[in-house]
Amino acid sequence: MDEIIRAAGALLGQPLRDPVDLGGSPRSSVLRCRTAEGGSVVVKSFADDEDARRAYSGEAAGLSLGLAGPELLAADPVQRLLVMADLGTAPTLADLLLGQDPEAAERGLLEWAVGLGRLAAGSVSRRAEFAELWRRHDQGLPSWGDDPWSLRNIDGFLDLLAELGLTAPPGLAEELTLVGTAGGERYPGFTPGDTCPDNNLITPDGLRLIDFEAACYESVFLTAAYCRMPFSSCWCVYRLPAGLARRIEETYRAEVVTQYRDLAEDTLWQAGMAQATVVWTVDSTLHLLRRALPEDGPMHRTRRPVPTRRQVLRHRWSHAAAELTGYPAFTATVRLLLAETAATWDAPELPGYPAFGGKA
Repeated sequence: MDEIIRAAGALLGQPLRDPVDLGGSPRSSVLRCRTAEGGSVVVKSFADDEDARRAYSGEAAGLSLGLAGPELLAADPVQRLLVMADLGTAPTLADLLLGQDPEAAERGLLEWAVGLGRLAAGSVSRRAEFAELWRRHDQGLPSWGDDPWSLRNIDGFLDLLAELGLTAPPGLAEELTLVGTAGGERYPGFTPGDTCPDNNLITPDGLRLIDFEAACYESVFLTAAYCRMPFSSCWCVYRLPAGLARRIEETYRAEVVTQYRDLAEDTLWQAGMAQATVVWTVDSTLHLLRRALPEDGPMHRTRRPVPTRRQVLRHRWSHAAAELTGYPAFTATVRLLLAETAATWDAPELPGYPAFGGKA
């Protein structure tokens, strides 16, 4: 920690002190430090493995674009070190959803939808600039936009089914290939990548986004699906009241339609949302199923209340089985997974978010 603080101070041009560990991840360490002038900054230091190096490039390029997130004050690609403005200790959207104030939670969700929709729409013309910023902070790895994770997941998902001794229904590989990036080629927009509730600060000045490690240009449908599923890749997963979920989705959609006017057509919108649902259900299964098979466990190491991995998986599979049309091989696959786990998993139905009284 001392070495990180010294290096960050040298990069910023003033000494830093009194570090507070903000948690971080296996990819990065995050510290809040006091400056010599009496203010505070956030210092983020990245590890040296492949995931961490790609995360450094994503965060540095994403923040340098200047569309959202804290101001990037200094960056060092050799040390993989960033110094950012400190956005303070405002509550996150996760805090509101797990709290007891339904009106505050609803306002936070709508702010989230407006903010991310405007970010996607306002970024369309700046994709080349993001690519140049990525090259400036290059760590020898392509961005997720140039190496889409959704395509990489296809082989992993098929391999996982085989590993479990399950026979993939005929046509599954073809359906997943057809889904591809859920329209990323036709309807790209900038995203911080991890737009989960705990990465959204609800401040007096409005929504502020943090964590740009997976920043990239990808399909606007992949963010829109966070409204419907909800929060497709996150730990803070409960069910939303159906009417509110629709309002959030339509709020996000209204913003992206300002740039992609054909998405006002319901048939086109619903087709893209179905593709995004397939993409995120595959992703959830890949990330959670191996850990959930031997035993269940909470989705977050420390936060409570929180659902379990088995609850989330069965919810994702049930949602896909009930809502998807046009993907018979994939719906057969999730029904197979539901049947295989029905007798052995003691996983109660996923409740609603605590802020809404557990109702959905």
